[in-house]
Amino acid sequence: MTAARLPAGPPIYESLIEEHGDVLAQVRQLAKETEREADELLDWSELRAGRD
Repeated sequence: MTAARLPAGPPIYESLIEEHGDVLAQVRQLAKETEREADELLDWSELRAGRD
């Protein structure tokens, strides 16, 4: 028995990507950039190293 091939995604999702771009991918990328920036801003290791 062979497995049926599944479609890439719901048809409405494909049409939304065509109309508006891949918003989910854009949000994921922005979240990664925001997390990276927050990590840099909240990195106090240099201040702690100066106390030693």
